[in-house]
Amino acid sequence: MKLIRIGQPGEERPGILLAGNQRIDASSFGGDYDETFFGGDGLAELARWAETDGKTAPTVSNDERLGPPLSRPSKIICIGLNFKDHALESGAAVPTEPVVFMKATSAIVGPNDDVIIPRDSVKTDWEVELAVVIGAKASYVDEENALDHVAGYVLHNDYSERTFQLERGGQWVKGKSCDTFAPLGPFIATRDEIPNVGDLSMWLTVNGDRKQNGNTRNLIFGVPTIVSYVSQFMTLLPGDIISTGTPAGVAMGHKPPRFLQDGDVVALGIDGLGESRQKLRAYR
Repeated sequence: MKLIRIGQPGEERPGILLAGNQRIDASSFGGDYDETFFGGDGLAELARWAETDGKTAPTVSNDERLGPPLSRPSKIICIGLNFKDHALESGAAVPTEPVVFMKATSAIVGPNDDVIIPRDSVKTDWEVELAVVIGAKASYVDEENALDHVAGYVLHNDYSERTFQLERGGQWVKGKSCDTFAPLGPFIATRDEIPNVGDLSMWLTVNGDRKQNGNTRNLIFGVPTIVSYVSQFMTLLPGDIISTGTPAGVAMGHKPPRFLQDGDVVALGIDGLGESRQKLRAYR
């Protein structure tokens, strides 16, 4: 299944994306796509609902806003420098263990919402990433069983403000957590929709110019390794997001770098996970 949420910010309702990009409203299913949904039997119950009540559920116009495809999770965990080419363009050593940092959940927005360049920002950057949605509580999970704890996958643009991240002291979280810096979607693809998460093409453009080309087969640490690794340090709750890293081609890696400006348009996509588009707006 492909899970979507439709409606204005703060008023999103659950839905399902069917073949041919047809959207149906799943409000009558009850509940939202949140920790309770993913941690219980939500996906199986939704599939049963789709086979019965879903056939008569109202359709939704493609003009209606797509919100983030899950309700705010307990946490977003990110894996840094997880493509060798990105580590090298960043001037960093290729990691021998996953680099883990956090991103505030208040940064989450819909896939096509505007992204606000923060006050005093001069180095707002882009990062196309595959994100994992946790489907079952995970603590000290073995790598062999890690995918049993995954509900699905979602497209994520891990926006970063490089000055805040790298030049203001402390941890990376400051440069990662600005409002609107976590567009998610357009949909969550359940695990059965993505038969090989280790071989997905990914791309990003700025104003129509291709900046990033990559493939998840080039991840230094693959999804099972990441889920298992993170679960050794914290409990992963249903609905939590793990963003797995970006390939080369970020603004910081260009010579000279050209960071995002008011009016720029960023588009991105991953095989099987759709595409998203954000317009950049200066903070006012």
